[in-house]
Amino acid sequence: MASKKRVTISYCLMQIVFWGMLGPFCGYQTSLMLSRGFSPAQAGIFVSVSYAASILTQPAICRWADRHPAFPLKALFAGMMLPAIALNAVLYFTRPGFWVTALLFFLFGTLETNSYPLIDAMVMQYVNTGMDVPYSLGRGLGSLAYALTGILAGFLARRYGVGVVLVAHCVLQLLMAACALAYPTFPRSALPNRPAGVDVTHSALHLLRTNKPFALMLAGGFFGMMAVMPLSSFLVMQVQARGGDNGDLGVAVFLMAASELPSAFLFQQLYRRMRCDRILLISVFFMMAMPLCQYFSRTLAALQLVQLLQMLGYGLYSPASVYFANETVAPEDRVQGQSLKTTLTNSMGSLVGNLASGAIITAGGTQTMLLVGASSGLIGLVFAFLAVRAGRAARAAA
Repeated sequence: MASKKRVTISYCLMQIVFWGMLGPFCGYQTSLMLSRGFSPAQAGIFVSVSYAASILTQPAICRWADRHPAFPLKALFAGMMLPAIALNAVLYFTRPGFWVTALLFFLFGTLETNSYPLIDAMVMQYVNTGMDVPYSLGRGLGSLAYALTGILAGFLARRYGVGVVLVAHCVLQLLMAACALAYPTFPRSALPNRPAGVDVTHSALHLLRTNKPFALMLAGGFFGMMAVMPLSSFLVMQVQARGGDNGDLGVAVFLMAASELPSAFLFQQLYRRMRCDRILLISVFFMMAMPLCQYFSRTLAALQLVQLLQMLGYGLYSPASVYFANETVAPEDRVQGQSLKTTLTNSMGSLVGNLASGAIITAGGTQTMLLVGASSGLIGLVFAFLAVRAGRAARAAA
């Protein structure tokens, strides 16, 4: 088995490059679509289509990985990343209409969005052997990379046009594929023993039906993501409404993402003192607070400062949800558990949130979107509270 040092360095590089790759694309995809003549509602549809692809295809991919544990996860990851590079080239060199653009975003979601749970599963394979790999550190460094590439893309877009973000995205895609191939392969001898020819995995519906704390917390995460994900997708419109440009958008993206780095260290301290479900409850509370604070931010400076709340909201949610899924799902379903965590919270929450927000902005403006987001966060907080209570009851009955 690879050493802890090698696994930690390789894992941190995977997180750094993955989130650095998403910084130019996700931070500016709405701005890019608006520059090509699409409306805010259409831009919201494209982002939602990307997450819809994840919802439709990710569970099948991750259940296949659970059923074939001997197939290296890094090979599956690299196999998804290579065609994504070709998609990026198509989007850069062509100016497709609505339906072809929607198809490209669907394929991006199938390949890029779907690949992230595999990174979580790859490192958790080593964690489950007793190796103390600092997950939250890698996730925090990834957020910092997202911040740095995001602000750099903003300055490049100001000078060369927003299309330059696709060039940066492609370069980092190539580096991402290389990092995946260099990641240490988990040894087959350390894989869990399973009866030959017997499928011991369970369906997604079975996992949700039989694990009440897990299902309730996913519901809380879904509504929490509905509250905060559109804030990133439509941040460009909030910046413009306060007199800013792509450079100011880059600063806002930087502050939002960079604030997640302290979350990595904060999570480790909290994890030593409380259960993951309580940490998730705290994070969903701040997911509710973020759109509400943005609603009352009347100046560009105030809007940028509010981005720092990301540290206690999404920043805490990311590592806590990975550990929560790993601890509450049976070993034979852990890759699928990570998939469900991502699909039903990040992906589905982003899909519904962005789709609704695009329409809400068109009908009532960004301020109305923020109020709806805060209401969604409140619903998520109720579900997260019920998940904590259900977990307490389940432990008492065990």
